[in-house]
Amino acid sequence: MERKKFIYSILIICFLVTVSFAIYFYNQSQQYQSKPLSLNTSEDDSPTYHFALIGEEMDHDYWRLVGEGAKDTEKNYDVFVEYKGPRRSNPEEQLKLLDIAIQSQVDGIIVQALNDDFLPMINKAVDQGIPVITVDTDAPDSARATYIGTDNYAAGQLAGRTLVEDTGGEATVGIVTGSFSNAHHQLRVEGFREVVEQEEGIEIVAIEESNITRVVAEEKAYKMLTDNPKITALYGTSALDGIGMVAAAESLEMDDLYMINFDTLEENIQLVQEDKIDVLIEQKPYEMGYHSIELMLDIMEGSSVQDVYHTDVSVVRKDDLGQIQKAGDNP
Repeated sequence: MERKKFIYSILIICFLVTVSFAIYFYNQSQQYQSKPLSLNTSEDDSPTYHFALIGEEMDHDYWRLVGEGAKDTEKNYDVFVEYKGPRRSNPEEQLKLLDIAIQSQVDGIIVQALNDDFLPMINKAVDQGIPVITVDTDAPDSARATYIGTDNYAAGQLAGRTLVEDTGGEATVGIVTGSFSNAHHQLRVEGFREVVEQEEGIEIVAIEESNITRVVAEEKAYKMLTDNPKITALYGTSALDGIGMVAAAESLEMDDLYMINFDTLEENIQLVQEDKIDVLIEQKPYEMGYHSIELMLDIMEGSSVQDVYHTDVSVVRKDDLGQIQKAGDNP
């Protein structure tokens, strides 16, 4: 009997939390009713459109930049952008937030589509008249209006070509990937493999999953290097993988490893300055956020949009850091 009471209590709490989120989104959406689009409205006017941006992880510098880009559109356009996401990467929680945004009838949704589970929910939103844009990770088989973000397969190929060039086509490689199941990390590994496996002198001997955390990245890199002491190069597909890879190499006193990783976040830039990471693959998270809102406004006005908008990726070495720091993240 006590166990049943406990289970009932948990179910009631979950129900109340879900209802609270729904009421919050609904109240926000009611505050911002649609009217003709205009730029630079006065503070006394309510914004025309209420958009929901649902990212992967709130406690992550990369997604902080995506959110900043989207929120900064409020300065120039007649919009209110509500940025939500799990504290740590959690696709199930993202799907719940997506469902709540649909129930609240926001005017448009921008969401990272991590896996195939997002397809029916995206289609549900579109069926209810809510346009959806995918950002950072695409769902091309869904009814989404467009995708904006990195071409992740091409970015993996770029990383592969860079490693081949820098190592002279001779390397024993270990890969630390953010996730085995998330589509964008899969594509970065596939693109990388497609290039390096054409080189006779390059062999991939291990691949591990970091769960997009620096602690796990360090643990997996340490295990990889211990099991395969002949590894000469490490490739990381998420922003935090490089930090873990460096920490593992230092603890094993392996100072001559070649390392290539994604994203020009502050800690990664510091590691490049210290010659601990050789190359970063730079993405444009701020631009993804900012331009996703501009694309949604085009959709709201009835303008046509392309199926895909790829943001730039580039190779960043130590000599490039001055230019990166001067340019900043903003478009």
